[in-house]
Amino acid sequence: MPLAKPGKALTKKETERRRAAALRAVEALKARYPEGICSLQYREPLQLLIATRLSAQCTDARVNLVTPALFARYPTLDAFADADPEEVGEYIRSCGLYKTKARDIVAMAAMLRDEYGGVVPDSVEELIRLPGVGRKTANLVCGDIYGKPAVVTDTHCIRIANRLGLVDTKDPYKVEMQLRDLLPPEESNDFCHRLVLFGRDVCSARSPRCGECPLADGCPGRETETEKQEGKRRS
Repeated sequence: MPLAKPGKALTKKETERRRAAALRAVEALKARYPEGICSLQYREPLQLLIATRLSAQCTDARVNLVTPALFARYPTLDAFADADPEEVGEYIRSCGLYKTKARDIVAMAAMLRDEYGGVVPDSVEELIRLPGVGRKTANLVCGDIYGKPAVVTDTHCIRIANRLGLVDTKDPYKVEMQLRDLLPPEESNDFCHRLVLFGRDVCSARSPRCGECPLADGCPGRETETEKQEGKRRS
């Protein structure tokens, strides 16, 4: 799938505005959620890679219920690489899309063994060669496992970044690139983890709790939400 083309270049003033807003968001969420950690449970790089694949269109909480039995049944890379996808599917059925995910997991493990010597790659470019691995998963692995600057553009990141006026697109690749330009590299990975927590607690997709938001002042999304609520009251 081709990557989206970059959007129109921003003016210097707009870039400075967005960068200031991004830094404000980084500090506010750091204060609210001191530990910006991944909510998926894992013990090694392969487990994070698999858990992230399972999390597509599924909650992290559900994935965390499924993976203990899955990882006990298949404790090594070779065990996954030699597994029957149908059997793997039975372990992950409740995560949804289980047939496709099972095929990807087995193929991913086989490719890691055959082409990478059993080592999970440390670059986005190499990771996205693996079956079922997109840029979101690749960034998560690079950030959490290898400590590299990463921007994980999940649904929370895309929604909140747009509401805060940090980005002007919902295309995941463009959001990633725009946020990379705004965020301090050392903060980007943890910031994305904090956006997930913030999206669940406060800035939800429907009926965001703007009254509880530390970023409400000057937030374009709050103004839009207020207009929506006033429109409902008038109708």
